[in-house]
Amino acid sequence: MDFNNSVLLLITFVPLLGGMIMLALPAKRIHLLRWSALFISLIPLALTAWSWFTFDRTSSQVFQFQVQLSWFDAIHSSLHFGVDGISLVMVLLTTLLTPLAILTAFNIKNHVKAFMILFLMLETGMLGVFVSLDLLLFFVFWEIGLVPMYFLINQWGGEKRNYASLKFILFTMGGSLGLLLAIQMIGLISGTFDLVTILQTWPMISTASGTLFGLPLETVKTIAFWAFVIAFAIKVPVWPFHTWLPDAHTEAPTAGSMILAGVLLKLGAYGFIRLVLPLFPVESQKFASWLAVLAVAAIVFGAFSATGQKDFKRLVAYSSINHMGFVVLGIAAAAYVGGTADEGLRQSATIAVNGAVLQMFNHGLTAAGMFFLVGVLYDRAHTRLLEDFGGLFAIIPVYGSILMLMSMASLGLPGLNGFVSEFMIVRGTWPILTSYTAISMLGLLFTGVYVLKAIKLVLHGPLNETWAGKISEISLREILVVVPLILFILSIGIWPSWILEVINRAVMAWM
Repeated sequence: MDFNNSVLLLITFVPLLGGMIMLALPAKRIHLLRWSALFISLIPLALTAWSWFTFDRTSSQVFQFQVQLSWFDAIHSSLHFGVDGISLVMVLLTTLLTPLAILTAFNIKNHVKAFMILFLMLETGMLGVFVSLDLLLFFVFWEIGLVPMYFLINQWGGEKRNYASLKFILFTMGGSLGLLLAIQMIGLISGTFDLVTILQTWPMISTASGTLFGLPLETVKTIAFWAFVIAFAIKVPVWPFHTWLPDAHTEAPTAGSMILAGVLLKLGAYGFIRLVLPLFPVESQKFASWLAVLAVAAIVFGAFSATGQKDFKRLVAYSSINHMGFVVLGIAAAAYVGGTADEGLRQSATIAVNGAVLQMFNHGLTAAGMFFLVGVLYDRAHTRLLEDFGGLFAIIPVYGSILMLMSMASLGLPGLNGFVSEFMIVRGTWPILTSYTAISMLGLLFTGVYVLKAIKLVLHGPLNETWAGKISEISLREILVVVPLILFILSIGIWPSWILEVINRAVMAWM
């Protein structure tokens, strides 16, 4: 097996193997554990960078760096990995944010060994979802990512961590039960769990007549469609499945919030693009309006809820619901168009999906950055209430400048990354879902309201004398965490084609 065929195995399993090696390290060697975890997490990033520059942007092959090994032959399931432009972007996001989150977690003092090992295990789970080309394997990695995040919230979270972690695991595992049954149904009908094979044969199978489990095949397909949709909608999350998110974010440690918002939410949106729309095109088109309603509700209600928050971290948590709603709106536009022959609508849908994938990457950068900056402030002030601050720009100008830049990227200021992706989504969805897009602009308006509200209450106005001489400037280690995020934010905002050319080719093949 050459390096090209094994690179995805290395990217996915190096964190897990590294975590197993760390089991042998003494728990009292705190510095060794921290730096070992950081070094291990940098290996997948280096391998991903190599894959990015090696990825053939002109190839007609949809999935590259494929590897297929025997795993569960009895039910025709294999260890099949591969990436296209969509999944490669998500792998880059995951391997970029993980070492930054681990660097953030250097301030964790209790049970450092367990924390770092769980974090590396979490990285393997997330990466496995993005590179899996086998449905059963996809589900296995989907579940692997739940367990470490549960313990990260439960053991290192805030005062209400038990409630938040339990709510997180119940919501996500509840959705996973339907997902598993639907995957088993597809495997039973297709005779395989290999996604590449299923995508080639499923259109003929899905249009066949007959019964399954005593029900018409069309009814079974509709039930399976909704099982997929609910599982992924919970993960995104969209309204009304969103209630676990603010609690999980608020109680999670800073590093956990960075990964939860930066990557874990993207698993749901990725599931819609990779599985729901290709496997259920008829059902997707039939129920596209419902998906658009949920997307608009997430955008508007997320923005309204964020505007009303007094806790800085909960404000950022609700903003994630708002921003991810635009991703789902772009996906709904593609579902609505379906297999139409109208070339204009198909081009608009292509733009919308390009924007949705880019928005997933962009939101990962800005949400991780915002949660990190809230954590920096909380470590010093031990409060997250916006009304407790005021005028902090006068005493921590470097932190204030970074917070304003990250906030403007989240708001969608032209020249920064958020503008590019949200503009593409609105441009693509407007000809297809005009009324839904128009209503979603209300959420976009209130995005400016809650972002400016947070900046005003934290940085501007009269200085709260409580903090004079008590809040220190952002440290060098913390700057090292945020600088890579800023570089990506600026590079996409100024020159987005470097990432869009990778995304667009995959989206064109997918459409």
